[in-house]
Amino acid sequence: MSGRVVAAFDVDGTLTARDSLLPFLVGLVGRRRVAVALTAAAVGPPHRDAAKARLLRRLLRGRSHADLAVAGREYGVHLARTGVTEAMRERIAGHRTAGHELVIVSASLACYLEPAAERLGIGTVLATRLEVDATGRCTGRLDGGNCRGAEKARRLGAHIGPDPVELWAYGDSRGDDAMLALADHPVRVRRGVPDLSRR
Repeated sequence: MSGRVVAAFDVDGTLTARDSLLPFLVGLVGRRRVAVALTAAAVGPPHRDAAKARLLRRLLRGRSHADLAVAGREYGVHLARTGVTEAMRERIAGHRTAGHELVIVSASLACYLEPAAERLGIGTVLATRLEVDATGRCTGRLDGGNCRGAEKARRLGAHIGPDPVELWAYGDSRGDDAMLALADHPVRVRRGVPDLSRR
């Protein structure tokens, strides 16, 4: 086994006990607009990625990316401070103490996960990004697709590269299955509490 050890963490339901995207959107545009957009996003193909793309397009198209980055930084710092469970803080600290490389791999938005990762001492964020036009405004489309399922495994594999590593991966849902399948040490998490009994 290589001397390089990587610990990859999903966010929603894994580092945190609950979803992070909807609270961010509510803080950004208000509860009523999010509720209306959720209803509208439900009309169309039922696939989760497509519904998410419709939701973000409706709420974020035309918004200044600079303003979004400011809101993302504030929310990300808050998420790192209060949203990460104690059990997962201990896992992060243990991997860091052991000298492992820490990576977030998440379908949530990079605009708030990057400042959250910085606060948590996690060096790499592989996450969903928003497309920005030449004027600095969000187009409402995703840049590179939703970082979920097979895309999550693809991005993590590209980050790791071809050389062998010892991989720990933490996830809570079917969207993490492909990433967990890559791992030497896959760890299922439920609402921010890792199940280490089946490792």
